[in-house]
Amino acid sequence: MAELKAKLQADLAAAIKQKETLVVASLRMALAAITTEEVSGKAARELTDDEVRKVLTREVKKRKEAAEAFAGAGRAEQAAAERAEGEVLSAYLPAQLTDEELTELVGQAVTELTAQLGEKPGPKQMGQVMKAANAKVAGRAEGGRVAALVKASLLG
Repeated sequence: MAELKAKLQADLAAAIKQKETLVVASLRMALAAITTEEVSGKAARELTDDEVRKVLTREVKKRKEAAEAFAGAGRAEQAAAERAEGEVLSAYLPAQLTDEELTELVGQAVTELTAQLGEKPGPKQMGQVMKAANAKVAGRAEGGRVAALVKASLLG
């Protein structure tokens, strides 16, 4: 079993004992999403820690989007609840990169691709640069931030 999944389960048990309803609800939802991912496809399988992180990242993103939707509809209590759930799950994810760190990693990806191609990549090679940049970022930044920096570096 993945270490991260085991940690989630242990923390869930502790939260149940401590009667922390927000943490219990958040962890149950995350573990349900992980289980769903494990049984999807043709055969059931165990997820690796990286795959569990991807599921958690997706769940945090869902919470953020739901909070924005609730806030836009004037439902502040539900928006706050969604944000709180997202914060609980964010604690299990690696720290997000700063803009400077992300800019440096994207620059490294562009430099490496420039060395491979023999010329500076243009907008048509954005997919290749994104692939290299995402490998370096390893889930420590949202895809939209990475894409924006890659696009800016290829156009500028």
